[in-house]
Amino acid sequence: MLRIDGLSAGYGPVGVLHDLTLEARAAQITCIMGRNGAGKSTLMKCIMGLVPASRGSITLDGVALHSLPAHRVPGHGVAYVPQGRRLFGPLTVAENLQIGLMTRNMGDETRDRVLDLFPRLRERLDQVAATLSGGEQQMLAIGRALCLEPKVLLLDEPTEGLQPSMIALIRDVVLRLKETGVATILVEQRPDAVLQLADRVVFMANGTVADCSERADLSPDAPQFMAYVGV
Repeated sequence: MLRIDGLSAGYGPVGVLHDLTLEARAAQITCIMGRNGAGKSTLMKCIMGLVPASRGSITLDGVALHSLPAHRVPGHGVAYVPQGRRLFGPLTVAENLQIGLMTRNMGDETRDRVLDLFPRLRERLDQVAATLSGGEQQMLAIGRALCLEPKVLLLDEPTEGLQPSMIALIRDVVLRLKETGVATILVEQRPDAVLQLADRVVFMANGTVADCSERADLSPDAPQFMAYVGV
């Protein structure tokens, strides 16, 4: 389980996260919602060590991630798909996947499982990543992350700007990962998508957790969506 206790962080003198506490459980999907500026992406970066914590702790199965340099966090089984994908554009699909495999010394068996999830990538292994469509690039970004065989998968708005067929594919992959025991933290802005995927929904406001609800307790017109996400 990933546990975050009393986390505060920011950029220089500007605080963004304030005494934030939450947990992401194995085989569950935790969706993070909130308006722009609520601190959602900063939270993801802080889990990965890209933004240092000024106070509090982040632990995964007893390992203190907050005390590790960013390049060591993935080695403990945390994979991150940032908003904007951040692929190695000049490299091929195969080379991008290989970088993911190298992170935790995974081999061909892991790559084959990833390509089974995204068959279109198998057809494009020799294609340069920058020449893929937006949906294919998102597949590759998620596929590269899955090459770590992660315990925790962080997805920052993975369906943004994608056509409905791609959104459905990514949703199905996330649900299949849940069945394997992966803990997924998903930043998402669309209530309809959240209600299809989430086990729990964490609503952020002003850099902290304002509300945490079980999906079963939420409906499309639940007041939390208007209070913490609506304009």
